[in-house]
Amino acid sequence: MQALLSFEQAPPLAAPLRFFLTAPLFAILAALLVLWSGPELFASRWTGAALALTHLITVGFMLQVMLGAMIQILPVVAGANISHPRLVATLVHAAIAPGALLLATGFLSYQPLAFWLAALFIGGGVALFIAAAGHALWGVPATNPTIRGLQLSLLGLTVTVCLGVLLALALNGSLALPVMQLTTIHLGWGLVGWSVILLAAVAFVVVPMFQMTPGYPEWFARRFSWSLLALLVVWSVADTTDRRWPSLLLAAITVLAVAIFAALTLHLQSRSKRARFDATQRFWRVAMLSTLAACSLWLAASGWPTLAERPEWPLLCGVLALFGGFMSVMIGMLYKIVPFLVWSHLQNLGRGRAIPPNMNKVIAGPQVHRQMHAHFAALVLLLAAVLWPQWFTYPAGLTLLLANGWLLSNLLAAVAFYRRHRLEIEALTRTPAAVAQAQQ
Repeated sequence: MQALLSFEQAPPLAAPLRFFLTAPLFAILAALLVLWSGPELFASRWTGAALALTHLITVGFMLQVMLGAMIQILPVVAGANISHPRLVATLVHAAIAPGALLLATGFLSYQPLAFWLAALFIGGGVALFIAAAGHALWGVPATNPTIRGLQLSLLGLTVTVCLGVLLALALNGSLALPVMQLTTIHLGWGLVGWSVILLAAVAFVVVPMFQMTPGYPEWFARRFSWSLLALLVVWSVADTTDRRWPSLLLAAITVLAVAIFAALTLHLQSRSKRARFDATQRFWRVAMLSTLAACSLWLAASGWPTLAERPEWPLLCGVLALFGGFMSVMIGMLYKIVPFLVWSHLQNLGRGRAIPPNMNKVIAGPQVHRQMHAHFAALVLLLAAVLWPQWFTYPAGLTLLLANGWLLSNLLAAVAFYRRHRLEIEALTRTPAAVAQAQQ
């Protein structure tokens, strides 16, 4: 897999970085929402505050990180160069960020205009990205599971956003649609058809490369993404026909497939050649354990009516999947991607005449570990808040605020590192005399 990487085709640093820096801001807003709403937020998954919190994480945090990662990954892994990446990133980011804010505002206020504008901004921004990424991938042969997964994830994103736009228009009264049924299908496509397929496509490369593990079995990597997408398609059709048992069986098989991916990743991690785990590996481990727990809870609720009747289980499942699974793995990847991007761009700027500092110095290791512990503490407190909201809601909100404020501070430290050393490298490479003096 590592032979596929072509770092000289990387886009400008500003293209993915704007998404990475915006994501923690939405997580901070999510923490403030927890503090503002209080224990009532956890009364049901259908409260306006719970829905706003969900979309601050999914659209505000997750979508920002995933779009930024795809802008970086497409040319490097698939050789698919997005035309005018800086312009595309600017326009997409300028649409998605206010769209996420408008969507959260819509759920908190149920103002029709907020939902309509959210559908316009998010739908337009994602449509532009899909058009640019699809054009870049057009004609690129799916010679490996990662490229195929990237292509299929774009299809998953398309379906997710189309369903989301329809739901937003239904909530503002423009369309008469079966909202509850569409919400279930929208959730399945967003978490599995877009997020899990993209995560798996990236994992097939980065887990062996960054974590020094054996590769995923070839039979699994080649079949996982398209099998998952096929299951989603058949499940969506069955769910719209109101056939409960076929729909439930297909959903259970889909959840089981996701659980197998998580378990296999944990198994590969256990065979890592690293002497000790770094922060990224710990983030991945917690993410996969949380995913397994979420899948197990979903399967248990599907077969155990007593559990299914309790209002806490969907909230527990959501916290495990979103905060424990996706957020953990994305934060772990940010701590690999951002320092590498900074180091790589400084190295290219030096053109072999000035060597940038070691990549591990871009973000201080102790700061990464402190933020990691704060994130894990926030996860535990959020799970406790679902069960005992009166006791743990405010500690969970404060810890989530601390963890993501810390994440933003660490990423800004990487930007400051880049700016400081860019000026030094530019000074060293400006004249031959300066280069000679620096070498003495």
